[in-house]
Amino acid sequence: MALPTVLLGDIGGTHSRLELLGARDGEWQLMHEQTYRSEIFAGFDALIDDFYGLEPVKPVAPRIEAACFSVAGPVEGRASTLTNLNWTIDAAAISARLAIPDVLLVNDFAAVGHGIAELGEHDLLTLQRGVARPNGTRVVVGAGTGLGVCMLTRQRDGYAVHPSEGGHTDFAPTNDAQDILLANLRQAFGRVSYERLVSGPGLLRIFSVLENGGAGQLSKQLRDAMQRGDASAAISEFAINKADPLAVHALDLFVDIYGAFAGNMALAMLARGGVYLAGGIARQIAHKLGDGSFVHAFTHKGRFSDVLRRYPLHIVTDPKVGLKGAARLLRKELRLDR
Repeated sequence: MALPTVLLGDIGGTHSRLELLGARDGEWQLMHEQTYRSEIFAGFDALIDDFYGLEPVKPVAPRIEAACFSVAGPVEGRASTLTNLNWTIDAAAISARLAIPDVLLVNDFAAVGHGIAELGEHDLLTLQRGVARPNGTRVVVGAGTGLGVCMLTRQRDGYAVHPSEGGHTDFAPTNDAQDILLANLRQAFGRVSYERLVSGPGLLRIFSVLENGGAGQLSKQLRDAMQRGDASAAISEFAINKADPLAVHALDLFVDIYGAFAGNMALAMLARGGVYLAGGIARQIAHKLGDGSFVHAFTHKGRFSDVLRRYPLHIVTDPKVGLKGAARLLRKELRLDR
């Protein structure tokens, strides 16, 4: 079967990325790509309309034969409501509206799971080499606008990918400072999940609890940077550059909680094949994740600490791993690899 012209999307709470791929010499080649801020659109239809209206896309759009969108929320049947954005995306409706015969939806971290097989060593930054067990179960964890998780189990023809909403499990403090975080966030949310802390908004929440609790005074430089753009990104930047003590304290807490959560998921799924940290935050704070504090929190599991020290732990540095996973899934579903 000849390769069709396809549309791929990575639809997140903060950013959405679309790619148009066409066949050339038996491979898909990128024809056009566009990245958007999701919040400026009223819904998914408006975003797609903008993409279809671009001059590089217009002549090709009628020939799009298949699409796969990774979405930041649970997929039920052929539809999804994004967890951190008030959008509902329906595959059947997209197919009818855009005259695309085959439309797939996949959870964003399931798409990342499919994309792991497309990565090389140059796409990974290893935090702990461990002892990988051939064909062992793998876990993908990643903080961004939310906190994603998926599990990969070995099958005869590769790895099967299992979506998860593990990021919404109950936050479990491991020390006094984290106890204070839980007490404060419980007042705001009642139940507190890990995603409330291990995410971009979560870092800002940690910072706010510290500031309001008298742990330090926000510097004028950091305040100005937070007001100019992404507040969480500003906190990370100032912390990594050691330009603000309160930011350093907040990021230290964030990394400890992130590491403990990743260790929890690794234990729950016995990730002998490795743990992969994906998502924008891991790439942005890779230097901090590599200073030993994340690995300490990851392996600090009492009687099972030695077990966690044997699990390989990597940062995924390829920002398009989800799109690569969507393309891989589309090839499989359309039986293009046979």
